[in-house]
Amino acid sequence: MLLPGPEAQQLATYIGWLMHRTRGGIMAGGLFVVPGVFAIMALSYIYAAFGNVGFVAALFFGLKAAVLAIVIQAVVRVGNRALKNPVMRGLAATAFVAIFFFDVPFPVIVLGAGLIGFFGGRAGLATFAVGGGHGPSKSTALVDSLLGEELPAHAKPSVASSLRVASVWLLLWLIPVVAIFVMLGEANVFSQIAIFFSKMAMVTFGGAYAVLAYVAQQAVEHYHWVQPREMLDGLGMAETTPGPLIMVLQFVGFMAAFRDPGPMSPMVAGTLGGLLATWVTFTPCFLWIFLGAPFIEVMRGNKALAGALSAITAAVVGVILNLAIWFAIHTLFHATVPVHSLGLSFEAPVLSSVDPWALALSVAAAAAIFRFNVGMLQTLGACAAAGLLLHAAGVL
Repeated sequence: MLLPGPEAQQLATYIGWLMHRTRGGIMAGGLFVVPGVFAIMALSYIYAAFGNVGFVAALFFGLKAAVLAIVIQAVVRVGNRALKNPVMRGLAATAFVAIFFFDVPFPVIVLGAGLIGFFGGRAGLATFAVGGGHGPSKSTALVDSLLGEELPAHAKPSVASSLRVASVWLLLWLIPVVAIFVMLGEANVFSQIAIFFSKMAMVTFGGAYAVLAYVAQQAVEHYHWVQPREMLDGLGMAETTPGPLIMVLQFVGFMAAFRDPGPMSPMVAGTLGGLLATWVTFTPCFLWIFLGAPFIEVMRGNKALAGALSAITAAVVGVILNLAIWFAIHTLFHATVPVHSLGLSFEAPVLSSVDPWALALSVAAAAAIFRFNVGMLQTLGACAAAGLLLHAAGVL
């Protein structure tokens, strides 16, 4: 959680590295995402070729209703863990207002929250000692015993090792980015994909849902790579396939290059765009773990860092709430109007454009998850089936 990028893949890499050195980290982190790479790529082909076909559109119509309920569940789940006092709730509220109503960039919000928590923790304020979003569990002692009582030699900080790791992984990450930028130019879609997702890998903290809020803001509103409904469709794909949720970024890269293929065929360009987005998203994760993990290990119990993590996690709750409302607006309403006045910058839904079937499915999905504790996959499957039934009945 203290490192930028997708935390689930980094955790897998970290465990592999701690137990079996660099080769273990590469094996664990790489195989964690490979199934998702193939699954999302196959679904991207289908979506690009048949996304406008009636039954496919109906399938994704149902998925989007379930995804909205799942994102709301994420807000509640993380909020229950992180918002333990008024200060944390205030940070979450401030983050939400800043990103939703004033379009403040996600990295600025995280940096501000981190600084507040760092100095609060350093001052010893109990408010910032509530722990991060993934606090210790009852299995902590068991995990520690499995990994050994003392840190292995390779997990201890070393200047020589740090320089070696940084040189290798920075080159693996940045050489393709620089080469694409130099050969194709700043305006080329592949250069934009490489630079944007590289930047994202450096500034996104707080897990996949927080990252998606930033990506949705940029990919939809700034780069216009995908439409809001397509971002929702991509999230539905990622929720139903193996691997981390962040694999939706591969879909975004695919669609960006598919729509601006240059001299290549759209499918070939889309494939390369998706793989490029995946490469520059996950390669930095290995750098952060192999370079930063030894230092993180020796800083366990640092009050300032714990305070920063607590504050960042609280702010992330507000960011995920922004994502949930953004998804809700574009799932439940057919039209929005931009609001730009008095410093405000957001999209307001046109209430008369509400889609009653989308609203009904979303309410049903939320009831299934919150009231009846139905699993995520079952809810996704039921909503997708409902979408197909509505199509067969001629409603969609």
